Amino acid sequence: MDTGIGDVDGPKAAPRGALACPATFPASSSPASFATSAEATMGRHLARRLVQVGVSDVFAVPGDFNLTLLDHLIAEPGLRLIGCCNELNAGYAADGYARAKGVGACAVTFTVGGLSVLNAIAGAYSENLPLICIVGGPNSNDYGTNRILHHTIGLPDFSQELRAFQTVTCYQAVVNNLDDAHEQIDKAISTALKESKPVYISVSCNLPGVSHPTFSRDPVPYFLSPRMSNQMGLEAAVEATVQFLDKSVKPVMVAGPKLRVAKAGAAFAELADASGYALATMPSAKGMVAETLPRFLGTYWGAVSTAFCAEIVESADAYLFAGPIFNDYSSVGYSFLLKKEKAVIVQPDRVTVGNGPAFGCIMMKDFLSALAKRVTKNTTAYENYKRIFVPDGEPPESEPGEPLRVNVLFKHVQKILTGDSAVIAETGDSWFNCQKLKLPDGCGLVVRTCRYEFQMQYGSIGWSVGALLGYAQGAKDKRVIACIGDGSFQVTAQDVSTMLRCEQNSIIFLINNGGYTIEVEIHDGPYNVIKNWNYTGLVDAIHNGEGKCWTAKVTCEEELTAAIETATGEEKQDCLCFIEVIAHKDDTSKELLEWGSRVSAANSRPPNPQ
Repeated sequence: MDTGIGDVDGPKAAPRGALACPATFPASSSPASFATSAEATMGRHLARRLVQVGVSDVFAVPGDFNLTLLDHLIAEPGLRLIGCCNELNAGYAADGYARAKGVGACAVTFTVGGLSVLNAIAGAYSENLPLICIVGGPNSNDYGTNRILHHTIGLPDFSQELRAFQTVTCYQAVVNNLDDAHEQIDKAISTALKESKPVYISVSCNLPGVSHPTFSRDPVPYFLSPRMSNQMGLEAAVEATVQFLDKSVKPVMVAGPKLRVAKAGAAFAELADASGYALATMPSAKGMVAETLPRFLGTYWGAVSTAFCAEIVESADAYLFAGPIFNDYSSVGYSFLLKKEKAVIVQPDRVTVGNGPAFGCIMMKDFLSALAKRVTKNTTAYENYKRIFVPDGEPPESEPGEPLRVNVLFKHVQKILTGDSAVIAETGDSWFNCQKLKLPDGCGLVVRTCRYEFQMQYGSIGWSVGALLGYAQGAKDKRVIACIGDGSFQVTAQDVSTMLRCEQNSIIFLINNGGYTIEVEIHDGPYNVIKNWNYTGLVDAIHNGEGKCWTAKVTCEEELTAAIETATGEEKQDCLCFIEVIAHKDDTSKELLEWGSRVSAANSRPPNPQ
């Protein structure tokens, strides 16, 4: 983790005619585009850089330290500034946008804005998302003085925000000197792309509009050298893995969430086809592998897996995991029945075969593709699966006017999924219900943009509202369907208004069951009951006649069917649709009941003897 900090004594005069260009840039094949003196500013350079790397929308909250910088972002023709209701949602929106477009950006003000957005940045870090967090910082003349500024904790120390970001970003740049601003900005943005992690850029409020010779030409496009595998190590890793797998009787393969950062989805599918192995995904990798692939079993999630999936995976005598994250949630309270000596663990840059050997400097994509050319086809595990498989049953038919059940809701959600859909699942019971949705072709892709998203590693309630805003903005070819619990919605509801301003047409299913259901199943208490809101009334008030918005409240299957028909009909295709679903407080998936009890047991383990 690196930090670049400008001169604490303030800016120095640049040498006459100085021109900086990162050494990693290729020579331009066309004549350089030079800016006029008035345009040769750091603000313009930063805006151009964002556009170059694929950012078309920056999610922002204005504050006095970033206003001049926002002027320059607005002035960039290829960039749209989207004002959010609070910094947390701006960060969540940048997270969702990065999932759709490959990189996201947000802009906030010093400390009060920076510390507010910090939780969202931490979530993006845990999910390996390249996100550029830009903060408007103090005047460059205030560095190195003993002055106390507003938006601080009242001490003449401006590093509190920086220190907070150091643990949740892979690079931090404090730009308070124009001499090295060019280098700092370029290094920060390129590091975010190379590491697939967030970065922090603090820009002194008096610098964005100041001309400087280092910005006198348009930024040269990045040339980021791809990481290469050690060829001898790759060959040795493939050989060891082939020997390990070919001696097994019923091997399987499981996709993990780090397929995204490794950009190895296509290579995983290639190996699945060549090997004939039964394949599954970990819950946080749903959507990263096409669910229409032959021999696809479903989600491997220990005791709450897709029916018959865990039995096949855990009874295998060899399993290849590509990009897994094994934590207490993904392992259902550490209750997996897996053995290390049976596993090949493939991480983005490392392969471990059983209890050893291990091979470093091996890129996952290279390894999986090379293994596909060598492995012996073996369909035994899938044949065993077909022998024990029993098709899923349908929920019992509802009586006329019967209170709506959650399983009936998701039966209807399944019916509206198409290749033009995307699904966002909020932390809570929607995790488990959405895992059971079968994604049609086009809904889950094997390239960098996935059409099913949830935040499993960090699990921050409220994430989905901001993420929906950002994802829908970045994936305009999809109609996004979000499943959000009432407790989570109360955390971040305000930015439904920003969705309306952006003319988005998402469909939100708000599941109103009176509280934090996922917490109830881990450990119940009165703190899990929330004040009920009139959610459709709230959204109608936010709408306020501006933009296209339609709301409905449903209590039975007949009302749900009618609401979905309206939301998916031609008249509402370009309209934000909000459907409040009234559900019983104890209506949960069986998977949540099982998962909650096991996570509760893991959380309540007594201290080890001293």
